[in-house]
Parts: sequence; structure tokens; C-alpha cells
Amino acid sequence: MQLKQITQFLEKQFPLSLQEDYDNAGLIYGHLDQEIKGALVCLDSTEAIVDEAIETGCNLIIAHHPIVFSGLKRFNGRTYVERVIMKAIKHNIAIYAIHTNLDNVLWGVNAKIMSLLGVSNHSVLSPMADTLYKFQVYVPRAARKEVAEAVFAAGGGKVSAYQECSFTTNGKGTFKP
Repeated sequence: MQLKQITQFLEKQFPLSLQEDYDNAGLIYGHLDQEIKGALVCLDSTEAIVDEAIETGCNLIIAHHPIVFSGLKRFNGRTYVERVIMKAIKHNIAIYAIHTNLDNVLWGVNAKIMSLLGVSNHSVLSPMADTLYKFQVYVPRAARKEVAEAVFAAGGGKVSAYQECSFTTNGKGTFKP
């Protein structure tokens, strides 16, 4: 299976749009066309985790916490972050982080914690703002379905848990040359 198939699955279940502003979820290192032989799932990408991936023949690490939160200026091995990334690159081990986007899905980490604590009446304390944009086009009636399908295929029309949302209206235009 290719890495892009795995990342597409993860990002469909846990959209990157749900990550917090400070986060760095997603593909940290790897090539989307890379063939994945095995995956190691962990909380943090540490040197020991990369060593375990090497020993077990896994070439993908899926970590909850991203190993890189902000830009790195050097790769000289002085910090554990640099050493982990350098070793992953040397051994062609992709690293994917699924942090606050996993926390923020309604059935994600926080919901599991509530369940384990026996809390049944809970709600989101600080809901993420929807970043929806209005997209308005004028097309001939005969092209409406084709245009809508193209917009949906490109990711448009998603509102909360709903997909392929749209609004159409017929109108009569006027203009003054």
C-alpha cells in the first residue's frame, strides 16, 4: 500500500482542518508514492521508536505528537529531534503525526477520555470556528450537475458532518453597458 493511501484515509477520518493553529499534524517526512511495508503506532517519535521501526521492518511511524512543531534550522544531530529526523531519513522511514486533529474529532481522544471517566453528559468547551467560504458561480443549467460534481470532488460542499451541500437558484440577470 502506498503512503498516500494511508494519509488519505487518516485525513478523511481526522481532517487536518481540525488541528489547532500551533500544531503540525500530517506528514512530517516521507514520499507519498512510497510503498509501506509496515507501520508502527506510538505516542511520540523518539530515537527508540525509530530503532524499533528499523528492527521490525516498519517504514512508517504514526505518532500522536509531531516530532517537529516548528522549523528546524540545523540538522547536525545535537538535539533528539534532529537525530530522529536524520535517522528516519537515512532509513527511509516516513513519519506522520495525528495530534490535535485526532483530539478534536467528536469521537476522538477527548471523547474516549470522557468515556473512561464515566462522563456521559459532556460538550465541547471551546469549539473550533468553522472556516467556511461561500463560493458562487453562474453556469448554464445544462452544466450545473457537472460543475457541482467538480466542486464536490475538489472538497467543496462540506459543512460539519454533511457532504455535497449546495444551493441553487434560477434568476434573471440584468446589465447596463
